[in-house]
Amino acid sequence: MGIGRTLILAGAALVILGLLWTLGEKLPIRFGRLPGDIEIHGKHSVFYFPIMTCILLSAVLSLAMWLWRKL
Repeated sequence: MGIGRTLILAGAALVILGLLWTLGEKLPIRFGRLPGDIEIHGKHSVFYFPIMTCILLSAVLSLAMWLWRKL
């Protein structure tokens, strides 16, 4: 029963990820371009560090792993 539940959850996660990937341009929040992400334009280069995106992703993954352990 454990492997079946794991496969179902992995499939659901892939479906959700696929929907977010497909509809990413139409969502009001674009991951990687959140307020707080650092972007510095130089003369011939651009430095970009998505710090708020990393923090948000870390919080979501931490919550998902905490819920996974509770199951």
